[in-house]
Amino acid sequence: MTDTYKAKRNNGEGRFLSIDKEIASSMLNASYAVDLKSAVHNSLETIRNMLLERPNNEEISLLTQQVERLLTEQTERLESINRDLEAFNYSVAHDLCAPLRRICGFTRALQEQYAGRLDLEGMDYLERIFKSSQHMNDLIEALLQLSQLSYLNLKREVVDLSEIVSDTAADLAQGTPQRKVEFVIQPRIRTFGDHNLLEIAMKNLLRNAWKFTQMREAARIEFGAQESASDKTCFLKDNGIGFDMANAERMFHAFQRLHSSSEYPGNGIGLTTVQRIINRHGGRIWAEGEIDKGATFYFTLQSCIT
Repeated sequence: MTDTYKAKRNNGEGRFLSIDKEIASSMLNASYAVDLKSAVHNSLETIRNMLLERPNNEEISLLTQQVERLLTEQTERLESINRDLEAFNYSVAHDLCAPLRRICGFTRALQEQYAGRLDLEGMDYLERIFKSSQHMNDLIEALLQLSQLSYLNLKREVVDLSEIVSDTAADLAQGTPQRKVEFVIQPRIRTFGDHNLLEIAMKNLLRNAWKFTQMREAARIEFGAQESASDKTCFLKDNGIGFDMANAERMFHAFQRLHSSSEYPGNGIGLTTVQRIINRHGGRIWAEGEIDKGATFYFTLQSCIT
């Protein structure tokens, strides 16, 4: 702690301490380059305002120059990494997905045009090749979508989470009308964030609950919000097969399945995508559950939910 800072604190100038906290908070919450760039700008603007009030303070002036140089270099480095990531994604999308689509196409052609020349075993092999190629293509597209979440610019607007959940629930019920599922959706749960990304997150959570309640004769899925110590917490609760709490953290890691993929199919990165989106909005997500007694996913968002 510098003598200058001690003098300011002893003189009751607590405003500088709060400014330091604001700067630190904005930088710590800036997990991605697009957010960091904005945080750098805001932090430097705050320091410049301090300089305007005390233009002869050489210590602050020197600190400002050092911070500006270091943060600018860090931002440029992160932007360079993101450009490389975009180039890699483009290469993967074109150099890997295109051949896989051709494999799928030729496999289907063989099945349709040469069915009479192949025995049942040969047709079975072709079907396995087709399904494996399709599965690999789906995984690549899902991974590309996940990687893009790290550098996409957020478009801030009012988002009605309850409306997204209601629309998704209606689509699921319409697609499988034979299922008996009770949806309990608290109305007007709204937040401020990127509508497209939050829609992806909510759909993933709801489809997850829909999938893991399929063995229930009378399934129940509930979406709502509750007061917590500092803010409101959203939750999505189901009475599905649940999970062992010892594996609670694993489920947010890519390809870490807790249940058999043959019984409960999926690409294995749905919850990873949800976590990435929630984190980008300054929130966090966690889960609670018990085997054969359902699961509840809780999440918070940086913006106030009404």
